Amino acid sequence: MTTSAWRTEAAAPHETTALVRYFASARAATGVDSEVLTVPAGASVADAVAALRERHGAGLSTVLDAASFLLDGIAVRDTAITVPDGAELDVLPPFAGG
Repeated sequence: MTTSAWRTEAAAPHETTALVRYFASARAATGVDSEVLTVPAGASVADAVAALRERHGAGLSTVLDAASFLLDGIAVRDTAITVPDGAELDVLPPFAGG
């Protein structure tokens, strides 16, 4: 699904939709590259992450404990920030390398 295609799916006024993109071990834990997540309007990044934990269970939960996040391409330093409707939330597990 392309970004423009998923954005045409309008959320109800009391909901927010975000495209969640998974990388590395997060992708392996979910079995998908990306998915659309719907959360209540005004939900924070922490709320979105909690919804992902509930949706995908223990495998992803472990990855999320160590992951960092990008919201519309900007590093999330405070998970209390609100997820705007139509946002992209990237799940970035720690990467090895040097």
